Amino acid sequence: MTEKKSHTPFKPAAREADFAAHPTPTAQTEHPAYRLAFQDTEFLLRDALRPVRFQLELLKPELLLTEAGIASTFVFYGSARIPGPHEIELLEASADTPERKKVVERLVAKSRYYEEARKLAVLASCQPCGDGADREFVVCSGGGPSIMEAANRGAHEMGAPSVGLNVVLPHEQLPNAFVTPGLSFQFHYFALRKMHFLMRARAVAVFPGGFGTFDELFELLTLVQTRKIAPIPILLFGRSFWQRVVNFEALADEGVIAPEDLNLFHFVETAEEAWALVCTNTQETAQA
Repeated sequence: MTEKKSHTPFKPAAREADFAAHPTPTAQTEHPAYRLAFQDTEFLLRDALRPVRFQLELLKPELLLTEAGIASTFVFYGSARIPGPHEIELLEASADTPERKKVVERLVAKSRYYEEARKLAVLASCQPCGDGADREFVVCSGGGPSIMEAANRGAHEMGAPSVGLNVVLPHEQLPNAFVTPGLSFQFHYFALRKMHFLMRARAVAVFPGGFGTFDELFELLTLVQTRKIAPIPILLFGRSFWQRVVNFEALADEGVIAPEDLNLFHFVETAEEAWALVCTNTQETAQA
């Protein structure tokens, strides 16, 4: 998408920047102090410029998503370690100790969620555009492998766009091949990435995952519980997994959450079950 033309009488910044980047060499023009501030990477990376970098990471995806006509998203959270069907054999080959074998068996058992994520993304991607030709329920994932790849794959199979929100990690994590290139973003700040996950979210599917998935899920639950955002369908795939790793009922029994907070989310097992809940919520919201 290209930026809309402005009617300002001032010269476009891009034209000025190109001119300024190639000055006549002198002692003054070759010093970093002479660079335009927004072309001076060394300056932009100073600690004092962190608020500016926050703003840039907020603005860039927001502007590009708006230009792409994306009205709402269907967010997919989940582990990067759950194997897809094509990865099971390689994972099983890594089971070189009894302890590792048990872990691999559990991961392989969860591989069915790859297909459920793909199917749910297909269902979401079948939705027609909104009144203004903007797209609703656009698939949005963390842009990585496993569950994230399955979500973007489902949208890709339907010829629909999908969003990938990668984050810079110590070991490079490339976007999966199914993210729409023009909607593939990279973040330095986890906080800004999490904001973009939810700014357009109309539903969230949460598959089994680790620290990152828990971080995203519990921040979402907190935002809904405290009414910082309106309630949306929060779909936890795999009741047995979630009830094993988190005792939600015990939190209510201990009085640290209210009993009604257990209604903020739904356990589901299949894509069809999840999509039915989303459709019911959409109808109820429209009638409210």
